[in-house]
Order: sequence, then structure tokens, then C-alpha cells
Amino acid sequence: MNNRAFLSLGTNIGDRLANLQMAIHLLHSQDVITIEKLSSIYETEPVGYTDQPAFLNMVIQISTSLSAEELLELCLSVEQKLGRVREFRWGPRIIDLDILLYNQDNIESEKLIVPHPRMHERAFVLVPLIEIDPTICFPGSDRPLEKVLSSMQEREGVRLWKPNSGEEGFGLSES
Repeated sequence: MNNRAFLSLGTNIGDRLANLQMAIHLLHSQDVITIEKLSSIYETEPVGYTDQPAFLNMVIQISTSLSAEELLELCLSVEQKLGRVREFRWGPRIIDLDILLYNQDNIESEKLIVPHPRMHERAFVLVPLIEIDPTICFPGSDRPLEKVLSSMQEREGVRLWKPNSGEEGFGLSES
């Protein structure tokens, strides 16, 4: 498993913590994925369509033998298993899985753009990502994402909801 990827997870419908736990469990149950690191969980106000409940967001670092496209298909499958319905852009969701970074690759296809095209605009993505790896840079750049975050205005809209308590909160500690 020689590919390193960072995934963003978000939820604002139902039992939000259980939604995150279940998504991570489904990813962890795949032989082709090893979950390396988990961020804390952050609560954030919705972006785009704002007439909806607050989100819980987090980032995980994985290693995988999957290609980026195969990883996207797996993420979409996890969303579908958990009941994700895509009614409209930026609408409420039971779970949302996005590939933020895949190695240091720049990928642009019909189905997938990596790095995630809006991640540098979203504190709710950058805060947990930088928590996992404060030295991480945007692919093709030597500018740490921490510098991007420090220049953002809406960072205060990202509130720590549950500190990272290690893997036990997600059923990953049994090795």
C-alpha cells in the first residue's frame, strides 16, 4: 500500500458522530486501505446553502493500493451504503467523503480533480488536515497549507467538537 491520501469526511443529518464512525469503519474494513491518522472532529456552519444544520467534519490519512479513481469509487460506495442522497449542491447530507490529496499528484479527469479544487478556500477542511500534518503543502507548491489557513477570515467558524481520542473511538485499535 504505497499511495498516501487524505480524505475529508462531513455529515449534518441524523447521528453525525455515528455517521463518521460508520464511514471510517467501512473504509477500515477494506483490505486495500490502512487508516494511518485521524483528526479531531470539528463542528462548522454550512457553506453555500446555509439553511441546514451544522456539520461535523474531520480528515483522515490513509495508505492504499488503490488508484485515485478506484479510491473515488470506494468513497462513493461508502456514501451510498450509508444512504447519501444528492438532492442539490451543498445540501444536507448523511455523509460526504472527498479526496483532498492523493500522493503529491495533480489529477484532472471527468470524475475527479485532485487536489480537491476548493480545499484551499475551506477552513473546515484545512484545520483538520493541518492537525494531521502541519507541514503539508499543496502539490506542486512549497507553500505550506498552514500559511493558507493563517490568511483565512472564517477560521473562527470551525469549532473543536471532539478532540482526537485516538483510534479507539472509531473501532480501529484492534490490530
